[in-house]
Amino acid sequence: MLSRLRPIWPFITLFASGALLAAAHAFERIGGLRPCPLCLDQREWHWAVVAASILGIAWVRFVPTRAWIGAFVIGLVYVGATGMAGYHFAVEQHWIIAQCDVAPVGDLTFDINTELVVPSCDTPAWTLFGISMAGYNGLISLALMLASFVVAFAPRSKANG
Repeated sequence: MLSRLRPIWPFITLFASGALLAAAHAFERIGGLRPCPLCLDQREWHWAVVAASILGIAWVRFVPTRAWIGAFVIGLVYVGATGMAGYHFAVEQHWIIAQCDVAPVGDLTFDINTELVVPSCDTPAWTLFGISMAGYNGLISLALMLASFVVAFAPRSKANG
């Protein structure tokens, strides 16, 4: 059953990480929540998943008998996404101390009188049920990482040879 997901798994992860990126941008643009530097680092990992998923789609197209490799590579990228989200969550919980004054974020139109403020990485901008966006990102990334490895290493069905 799970081996049937292999050919479409890159499409699923492309949609999932694309949806996470869209949600992050919606929180920023519509919700007015400015991302801290660690939030932006988390986005980079999901852009990497998008790239790996596109490569996985091409891989499945040209080497369908080795579709497990695409799911495995996507799972490896999700290891990084999960780790980055976990690190950010640990900073928010004050388990780890981090300096997050790297670059200004927000409206970068030039106005000499406007103060550029970098949001603090150790203060969640939004929570739901006590879990921050970094926490949800970590949970979702962890689930997709584990699912990617399960899809990659699930036994082949007899119908597929």
